[in-house]
Amino acid sequence: MTLNFPNRSRSYDAAAKRIRFVGHDGMFEVPFFVEIAALSAASPATSGAEAEYLSAFDAERSSIQDVAREAYSHGRKNMYVLTQADFL
Repeated sequence: MTLNFPNRSRSYDAAAKRIRFVGHDGMFEVPFFVEIAALSAASPATSGAEAEYLSAFDAERSSIQDVAREAYSHGRKNMYVLTQADFL
């Protein structure tokens, strides 16, 4: 199967400073997190507000999902944390 992202929901985890989103491989749910530092490099937020981070995620959703697919292709994990290095 391939990794898909049929659910467009995402949420901000303020304590960990990252955005959570979910992919699906068949019937398996695959949790992903993208660090705010990785988002800030693409779309710098000015106030650090949750809405800005979620907006930055939405603006870069396609490339974030491409990076998530690449990370997933290297083997299954319980969760994936995408960092700025993953986007280079």
